[in-house]
Amino acid sequence: MHRQYSIFDKMCLNIDSALRGICGTPHTTGRPYPAKSMPTDILTENQRKHAASLMRINHTGEVCAQALYHGQGLATRRTDIQQKMQDAMLEEGDHLAWCQTRIKELGSHTSYLNPFWYLNSFMIGLTAGLIGDQWSLGFLAETETQVVKHLENQIALLPEQDQKSAAILKTMQIDEAQHHDDAITAGAVELPKFIKKLMGIASTVMVKTSYWI
Repeated sequence: MHRQYSIFDKMCLNIDSALRGICGTPHTTGRPYPAKSMPTDILTENQRKHAASLMRINHTGEVCAQALYHGQGLATRRTDIQQKMQDAMLEEGDHLAWCQTRIKELGSHTSYLNPFWYLNSFMIGLTAGLIGDQWSLGFLAETETQVVKHLENQIALLPEQDQKSAAILKTMQIDEAQHHDDAITAGAVELPKFIKKLMGIASTVMVKTSYWI
């Protein structure tokens, strides 16, 4: 028998999801940390700072992913898509936790702008979901297309010695590609070129600010 949630219950659950996404304590699948068994990397101070800044970018990207899935899941009317969003949120929760662990290992901090990025991404996800499920899935598919390319660039920018960060990003890349394929299978439509360009511009702003702040 499924529990029937009141409006207050749902409000509390949504606030919990938002706080977990912002604070970096999301629900996860419990998969093991990809770099757990790898030896400690020997990095110079500059390499360590650079790697930490790159991982901070990816951590912020996962905060945004939590928010997007949260907003889209709330707006959709289809229970199957709600479940897909929930499952994807759990996998993105893995990514968020892994990035946060690696940032701590590198002796740095997550972005101070994460609350802003979460709210911004949540509103985008909610808006996309309200427009319609096919458009919401199309937005998701394009997001994951851009994320896969972004992760490829991030891996190339890492210091060669930082194999632990690389292992994390490569695992994330596989998951993001699967999320893209799942969205296409579920009925995503291709977005207009100008929307794709705007998404790319927003991503660039996030990357440049998160590297430093």
